[in-house]
Amino acid sequence: MAPASRIPGSGLAKGLAVTLRTLTRRTVTDQYPDALPDLPPRSRGVIALFEENCTVCMLCARECPDWCIYIDSHKETAPPAAPGGRERSRNVLDRFAIDFSLCMYCGICIEVCPFDALFWSPEFEYAETDIRDLTHERDKLRAWMWTVPEPPALDPAAEEPKEIAAARKAAEKAAAARDTGDSGAPGGGPA
Repeated sequence: MAPASRIPGSGLAKGLAVTLRTLTRRTVTDQYPDALPDLPPRSRGVIALFEENCTVCMLCARECPDWCIYIDSHKETAPPAAPGGRERSRNVLDRFAIDFSLCMYCGICIEVCPFDALFWSPEFEYAETDIRDLTHERDKLRAWMWTVPEPPALDPAAEEPKEIAAARKAAEKAAAARDTGDSGAPGGGPA
């Protein structure tokens, strides 16, 4: 049983009032193809490959939960660096492809890469009309590498990394040893 104080059509009037209020407000819609969105820094768009750092260790392909990374390689033998040394063999990358129709963008491959060969690129415009075209080969992945932003600057209040501190101390020690050796006899050498 409806209350007697209810006016017929009041729900319709409330709905029209909401519509009129919305019509008078400024829109917040971005016109996407004409105006690119402002992405947050270090946003995840697509995985980029820095091919020079890839040693074909296969960690990324093994750790990928979706098995969407395909790597092919062959071994080449390099001549010895010094006479009498032994020849070295190394893996050479033939194919590196990622099937983005399977990828879930978890970033595990980027985290496990010990040689910093994989990075997040903010590129997000790589849609295809055919799902088979979403497997991108190393040329495309390399082209995305140049869109990877610089890492954020270190906090000025943070302590110096151990590696940099050790290198700085070694350089200072070498400079001090050089200065004490040069200041002895005339001609710049020791007496």
